[in-house]
Amino acid sequence: MNPLTGEFIGTLLMILLGEGVCANVALSKTKGHSSGWIVVTFGWAIAVFVGVFCVGSFSGAHLNPAVTIGLALAGKFAWASVPGYIAAQMLGAMAGAFLVWVQYKQHFDATEEAGSILGVFCTGPEIRSMVNNFLSEVIGTFVLVFGILYIAAPATGIGAISALPVAFLVLGIGLSLGGTTGYAINPARDLGPRIVHAFLPIKNKKGSDWAYAWVPVAGPIVGALIAANIYNILK
Repeated sequence: MNPLTGEFIGTLLMILLGEGVCANVALSKTKGHSSGWIVVTFGWAIAVFVGVFCVGSFSGAHLNPAVTIGLALAGKFAWASVPGYIAAQMLGAMAGAFLVWVQYKQHFDATEEAGSILGVFCTGPEIRSMVNNFLSEVIGTFVLVFGILYIAAPATGIGAISALPVAFLVLGIGLSLGGTTGYAINPARDLGPRIVHAFLPIKNKKGSDWAYAWVPVAGPIVGALIAANIYNILK
């Protein structure tokens, strides 16, 4: 499998399952309606596991622009390949979000709360404070990328064998640090589906909260840069 195809498929699977659990919990008349944060965090961990395990042998399973940038800065990935990986991740995230809408279309139609609809596609803060929200994303992504840099093999990147450790890492971040902003910790995971939300014909939806959209993009990138620089100092 071509590495870019791998990143597309892996990110698609991750978003399909990750945002799928958000839909199951948030939307009206689902079997999992209002089942809570534990279900969401475990669902996302499994989503990461599936995405990484399926394509880790082909692309290194970054599935996240922040991870790609962090690995490149740490010398574990070629900078020349960064733009292609990020493009594949964005497209995969958008495709995965579209499939979530297809799967749950009747439940989107039955949901009257616009915030619940938006929350399936992208993150948002519980207390809106751009500075604090930005710092939350920086800290969460720092933990993610710093952990991945020690999990990733020197030559192959993350790899399928690392799927379970990475999934547990994401689970820990969600349980411990995710309560502030919903732990995007991934620009493609948030921005790609937010774009899809803006264009899909969803009943009762409102705006896509573009005023906040920079936070889950810039915060993870800054967190990744900090993690990679500290890793380079310590190694």
